[in-house]
Amino acid sequence: MLNIVDYLGLKVRHVDSTETGGSSYLAHVSHAAQAIAMGKCNVALITLAGRPRSEGSSGTKARNWGPNLPDMPFEAPYSPLTVNSYAMVAQRHMYEYGTTAEQLAWIKVAASHHAQHNPHAMLRNVVTVEDVVNSELVSDPLHKLDCCVVSDGGGALIVARPEIAAKLNRPKVKILGAGEHIKGQLGGQVDLTWSAAKVSGAAAFAEAGVTPADIQYASIYDSFTITVLMQLEDLGFCKKGEGGRFVMDGNLISGVGKLPFNTDGGGLCNNHPANRGGITKVIEAVRQLRGEAHPAVQVPNCGIALAQGTGGLLGARHGSATLILERE
Repeated sequence: MLNIVDYLGLKVRHVDSTETGGSSYLAHVSHAAQAIAMGKCNVALITLAGRPRSEGSSGTKARNWGPNLPDMPFEAPYSPLTVNSYAMVAQRHMYEYGTTAEQLAWIKVAASHHAQHNPHAMLRNVVTVEDVVNSELVSDPLHKLDCCVVSDGGGALIVARPEIAAKLNRPKVKILGAGEHIKGQLGGQVDLTWSAAKVSGAAAFAEAGVTPADIQYASIYDSFTITVLMQLEDLGFCKKGEGGRFVMDGNLISGVGKLPFNTDGGGLCNNHPANRGGITKVIEAVRQLRGEAHPAVQVPNCGIALAQGTGGLLGARHGSATLILERE
């Protein structure tokens, strides 16, 4: 789907596909809510399961996408890699705005502070900025600790009609707004300085009737540190080019900074199941809104949260989906 939209030069607001990478499961939540609102559905089940770690998946090797995708004859001969694509975006951001490796490292530091409280996290050790920038350089300017883990795993979400949800003995979480978008190479007018979150986020905020200043917790897709920084800018939490300063000095750490993010440790430290971590972003946002996150990272009186997913290659084509959720 990402390829078709890109190659046809479409600007879409709705994507009827089960596969838009890491943004898929946030889009599924939005589509389930739309079906329920139209009376087509009462309860929707959204699931994910995969074994990329067991099967040897890695962002440092070319993926086998299969022979039938339209981009294969044109792009596969150059062996594009996941990590190289994101490194290219990071390099451009540094060139345009003066972003530094140390600023990106703060995103990993924040994730590690949260992961230490998660017994299921793959990486539970707290790291420093120095640890990140001194780790192995994988694809300049990204270091090993700038990259997410690769994990087996899965998850499930249930979206239900309000009257059905009211019967459950759990705090209810309402979908306030949603948006989705696909960004490609724009017919050759490639601009690596922004992501599709710029469009999906604006749509979600408009529908929800809130602003970034109202968000008390954010689940941000974190395949790499640069992925987080780009989305924070494009969602409006800071101006374009100011993401590096925004994430510094623990601003993303719960109980320390202004915008707690990924309090389960995220993809950078906790898990990245099936190489599609979007579903975990919704799960942790719901935990926060229900007051069920770990006490050490729980945001007090969390009432409004954002979940953001990005899937595909940030340097080529990718999907984005944004959810704004509220505790009732």
